Amino acid sequence: MTHIRSLLAVVSVAVFAAACTAGPSDRPEVAVEQNSPGQPDQATTDTAPEIPDLEVPVDELAWTDCTQSTLDLYGLQPGTPGLVLDCADFESPVDASGTMFGTFSVGAMRARTNDTPVDAGPLVLTSGADRSSIATLADIAAGQSPTLLRSHPIVAVDRRGIGRSTAVDCIKPDTRVTLADLGQFAVSSGDAEDRAVDAGRDATIECTDLLQPQELAFATSYAADDLEQLRMAWGVETLGLIGTGNGASTALAFAAQYPDRVSRLVLDSPTGTGVDQMTLAEQKTQGREAAFAAFAERCRALDCSLGQDPRNAVSDLIGRATNGLLSLLSTHEVLDGIAYALASTAGDASRRTLDLSDTLSAARSGDLAPLRQLASRAAVAYGTDGQFVAACTDGRQWPSPQAVRDVSAAWSERYPTFGTDAALVALTCSSWPTAPPTPLPASIAVPVLELSGAGDPMVGNAGFASVTGLVASTGARSASMTWQGAGHPVLGGSGCAQTAVAAYAADGSLPPDGSACPS
Repeated sequence: MTHIRSLLAVVSVAVFAAACTAGPSDRPEVAVEQNSPGQPDQATTDTAPEIPDLEVPVDELAWTDCTQSTLDLYGLQPGTPGLVLDCADFESPVDASGTMFGTFSVGAMRARTNDTPVDAGPLVLTSGADRSSIATLADIAAGQSPTLLRSHPIVAVDRRGIGRSTAVDCIKPDTRVTLADLGQFAVSSGDAEDRAVDAGRDATIECTDLLQPQELAFATSYAADDLEQLRMAWGVETLGLIGTGNGASTALAFAAQYPDRVSRLVLDSPTGTGVDQMTLAEQKTQGREAAFAAFAERCRALDCSLGQDPRNAVSDLIGRATNGLLSLLSTHEVLDGIAYALASTAGDASRRTLDLSDTLSAARSGDLAPLRQLASRAAVAYGTDGQFVAACTDGRQWPSPQAVRDVSAAWSERYPTFGTDAALVALTCSSWPTAPPTPLPASIAVPVLELSGAGDPMVGNAGFASVTGLVASTGARSASMTWQGAGHPVLGGSGCAQTAVAAYAADGSLPPDGSACPS
């Protein structure tokens, strides 16, 4: 029997006035600001189905303390008193149906505090292919609001090939370099679109040659199977799920494949459903521009080191990178570093703004060390081979080079900071073999809580309506909340949202639909 671990080891937002507040809100109340009339909850005590409780695992994983090593890995400081992070692994079949043999080691991390009740059932978090689920949870746990962790532990489960799960090491070094700079200054002939396609094709060939016949076993449906394996390892009947970004698709796939195994379903900043990849790329770019605009406004208000025109200062820095003047630190690496910093909700928002400003200012003055460190962390967060494989497998309707050429001018004007780079990145998976579509639930038996942020640099918020529409079509009771801040996910930056999720985790109760949380 082929053990895939052995194989892989060998080849191993300036739209809201509150942008200048001091940091993430930790106000305990939910601001009932009705953004929309919402759906009235027609269920009554007599007719509403019974909602299962969150269950305490019967058989625990072999947890070991990893608090300091995890915080150090992501450059975080604990904002939650008494924070405890525990790490573990569990085995999951490559294919639950038995068609393909072998197993993956799936990485998990549990976050709790010294005050978390020992008899509180955990919530399970997945951020899908966006970044390591463990990294997402570490960022949330290092935030300023411990509300949710004080009531329930959260267990992050990394997707196959990402984070603590069995690594995928399939892209050759030269191809990796080309993907990192999208051929900006590494190649002097040919247009950028063709170079992006060529780099993506090379990476696809290298990864599919290594992984076949398991190259499509990294799809969302398999990630849902891994969650089911965790449920069985724990010996519980149901799981309470938090899906952030692309991980919302994993949570929805679990609800589709295992409809009787869901006790809670939180969709935090979900990726849009039923749309092509160019649309998803634009939604993400809109979110990055909104988060950057919020950063620029806060930067000015704090009299930051970038001066009174941060956007122009950053534009100048990006121009230097495009022309190869940052010691081969490419535009793509700089932009991913900026987006990585914008996505973080750990610590104080003003401190994060000043730190990013100082990093970019230092680079403009010739000191590239802080920017290189930021770009390196972003590469670990967003640019691993496992994420390339997972994201390409998930995608549908990748654009052609001509489609990108057709929108490039408009995107560069509409999204001046991130638009050009985003259009090129959308081409890198165009050669990947098409996988079956992600399963979506026809019905959901439990209430669903949906969260969206105003400035989300990970996925944007333009796809939120497609997800709420999908949930509504299942007949499930649901409520949506918006956070007026910037960062990803909402739970990391909003104490108000954490309060709502804690109440929902307790008994399935939902906040008023269409309510809003302050920044």
